Amino acid sequence: MLPQRRETASLVVCEDDTTTLELLCDHLAADRFGVLPAPSASDALRLCRYNHPDLLLLDLTLPDASGLDVLREIREADGIGSRFNPQLPVIVLSGRGSDEDRVRGLECGADDYVTKPYHYGELRARIAAVLRRGADQREGPCRVGDIVIDSARRKTWVGEREVQLANKEFSLLRLLATDPSRVFSKRELLDQVWGYRNPGRTRTLDSHASRLRRKLDPEHGRYVVNCWGYGYRLLDG
Repeated sequence: MLPQRRETASLVVCEDDTTTLELLCDHLAADRFGVLPAPSASDALRLCRYNHPDLLLLDLTLPDASGLDVLREIREADGIGSRFNPQLPVIVLSGRGSDEDRVRGLECGADDYVTKPYHYGELRARIAAVLRRGADQREGPCRVGDIVIDSARRKTWVGEREVQLANKEFSLLRLLATDPSRVFSKRELLDQVWGYRNPGRTRTLDSHASRLRRKLDPEHGRYVVNCWGYGYRLLDG
């Protein structure tokens, strides 16, 4: 009797180069992922709409549309009529490695951004990390002082007031809330929220933290404490 195969997660792999697509799918299948190959943007959208994958690996240069348009289509979905899951984890795989390309991909809603050529072992680790974050999002709401964070519905309240947050603002808040009194370094936050391995002199974190602080407490700015020269924490003390 043959052993039963247990797949850890299902992945749509969108890549227009046939050889690269086949090799990547072979590696992922060997690591017990269920793989759904998509050589075009239309294939990726169809598979994401009807097969409900756990994660999308997305190339940006596709024969029929930009990968960024695929990403926007998913992120702008209502989760009902469109049948897309707007919270579907997405990792961009691209030969475009400039800071501008990475920022654009992450701001469009990518959970991580990996440049080609990549090491498969690192890609596998990044897939596992993004899937873990997705599992955390399915947990119940958590409370930190007056703040309530519902990761499953991506909703936030301060007291009775619901606060509308952009994707990266929410991700930043959720990470800070995992250990509210701990000071997270800027490098750590940029790596875990934006996927920046070598952040350089970007002001992305500071601008998002400032907007998040104003949204949570427009009058007093009590939350998202800036620990000058190092990073941020959620609460004083």
